[in-house]
Amino acid sequence: MASRYQAPGRADRDGLTLPQLFRLFPDDDKAELWFESQMWPNGPTCPDCGSERHAVTRGKATMPYRCKDCRQYFSIRKRSVMHSSKLGYQTWAIAVYQVVTGLKGVSAMKLHRDLGIGYQAAWHLLHRIRKALETGELRFDGDVEVDETYVGGREANKHKSQREGVGGGTYGKAPVVGAKERKSGKVKARVIKSADKLTLHGFVHDTVAPGARLFTDEWPAYRGIRMQHTAVKHSDGQYVDGDAHTQGIESFWSMLKRGIIGVYHHVSVKHLDRYVGEFAGRHNLRDFGTEEQMAWVARGMQGKRLRYSDLTA
Repeated sequence: MASRYQAPGRADRDGLTLPQLFRLFPDDDKAELWFESQMWPNGPTCPDCGSERHAVTRGKATMPYRCKDCRQYFSIRKRSVMHSSKLGYQTWAIAVYQVVTGLKGVSAMKLHRDLGIGYQAAWHLLHRIRKALETGELRFDGDVEVDETYVGGREANKHKSQREGVGGGTYGKAPVVGAKERKSGKVKARVIKSADKLTLHGFVHDTVAPGARLFTDEWPAYRGIRMQHTAVKHSDGQYVDGDAHTQGIESFWSMLKRGIIGVYHHVSVKHLDRYVGEFAGRHNLRDFGTEEQMAWVARGMQGKRLRYSDLTA
């Protein structure tokens, strides 16, 4: 369905135009079949017990299958991020398209207007898609850059080297740590309570494989890491010394902050981790064509129910 077309942007990946999108998802029925094909590649699978033995039910449009083993009714929505959603499958598909193609993200207000749904429904929908974009426990090898930044207020949106009194986050500000594997270009990032030695060493050991080469700046909390480690002295005006730099992960921070400032305007610390995960997940899918990016999101929906009450508690 997707095809390469002459347009600004990368020429080595298959885009998906709006006319192509609506041919792929002309209605809810076609969109439902697409989600099923991505989330159930071997056919309908019971989300309660994992059995593939099922019967097609009649008269239960919202639960079209019944498991022959545990006898539970189910659909592609059950126990996924779409659980209990009243939005049509076409609406879900269009929203996923907007999220993966919006390099700086898409606001709930835009989805509210574009999809003709309530603002709260659009806000919940976006958080559900962010949940599906979670990258999981990535582990990097080769050359790996690790850095941290601060997100949340005008001052906190600066890189740590531009702030006075750098340390753990304060109210309205949150430290975020991230790693970028140069070979694959993939990123892993998470919100942390404090950019202290224990936290950063823990992140590095969870993320960077033994034998990898680690590159950071001179932040003291990185000292003593037991692996091949090179620190770039930003305080001396040194940002690149041969292959010793953290420019890759810093470019990711720039994209994250431009998105938060330009699209979302304000993000609460409570929900920041999902926004960080959205940007990392979208970044890691950048080499795929648009429909395959959407397929990755669909496959990431399973087993990740996210209630509105969980977001507002």
